[in-house]
Amino acid sequence: MTVDVLAVGAHPDDIELGVGGLIHKLTHRGVRVAALDLTRGEMGTRGTVEERAAEAARAAEILGVARRENAGLPDGALANTRDQQLRVISFIRRLRPRIVLTTMEGDRHPDHRAAHALVRDASYFSGLVRIETDAPAYRPPIIYYYHPYYEDQQPPFIIDISDHFDAKLEALRAHESQFHNPAYAGQPTFISSEGFWESIRTRAAYWGSRINAAYGEPLYSPSPVGMDLPPGLERIA
Repeated sequence: MTVDVLAVGAHPDDIELGVGGLIHKLTHRGVRVAALDLTRGEMGTRGTVEERAAEAARAAEILGVARRENAGLPDGALANTRDQQLRVISFIRRLRPRIVLTTMEGDRHPDHRAAHALVRDASYFSGLVRIETDAPAYRPPIIYYYHPYYEDQQPPFIIDISDHFDAKLEALRAHESQFHNPAYAGQPTFISSEGFWESIRTRAAYWGSRINAAYGEPLYSPSPVGMDLPPGLERIA
């Protein structure tokens, strides 16, 4: 199966945090989206591997994802090595996405930073025919980046997710072991706090306010993006 977009996260809830609204918006417009979690989140304080896999599957169903895979790379030890690149290359070549979404550099979590470099370089090396895997060489033409937690720089794009923010929250709630959930008897963590949960709405509302929308999600591009006309002018020109 091939897809239009491949969203990649270091852990089973990163994609939902960073671009859950965008993914729901895409799938409800008929875009085929696949999700790839690089690790099973086995180093997390809360939730077993089995719980997290089930939660990820429920979240994918809510967002309308066509396929969700797990690369089985080591949680807490993601690295931009050839062995780990080959694992990611295999997924890229089999799914052949037109666009890859993955974590932005400079994130507070070391695995998120590592995922940025790993997926960036795997996307490039995936196009080299002399690297042999289980599928033919293929290089995705476009890659964009997102922050699962907080942004510390001005994004070039903010996507209006106003009509899809509730679906984003529903997908995040599917990760019952990870986020604020008084019914789950686990050790408290930063992301399981009520404050972090409230910050998800605050963050989306802030970025939405920058584009006169209720909620938004920022995206980053590694290079200039060509367009025929500036947004807005294409409607009158």
